[in-house]
Amino acid sequence: MPRPILDESNIHPAIRDRIANHEQAIVREVQAAVAKHPVLVVGMGMNPFPKKARQALDAAGVAYQYLEYGNYFNHWRQRNALKLWTGWPTMPMVFVKGVLVGGADDLIKLIDSGELKTLLA
Repeated sequence: MPRPILDESNIHPAIRDRIANHEQAIVREVQAAVAKHPVLVVGMGMNPFPKKARQALDAAGVAYQYLEYGNYFNHWRQRNALKLWTGWPTMPMVFVKGVLVGGADDLIKLIDSGELKTLLA
């Protein structure tokens, strides 16, 4: 089932560019990292879940790239742009071979089931 996204025809033409370009530098940066690294964790400081994801990957012996964007007190607009782009509401955002697999708990399930190794093979 596709997630609902406001159709562009329902956005006034005067604001379409502003919406399309909102915080796109961070989105492009993450897109480039997703394309470059087999495993990418996008997180933020002060949040224990990005650390939990990294610890799980370390314990599993899986190499990854980590990008951190601010903390609870700053860079929320940039993180919000990532959330709008992916549809994923929380941090971290974990990508495996270009696919968003969820957050820390979702990643741990993939590791525990052996599916992460299959995805990386």
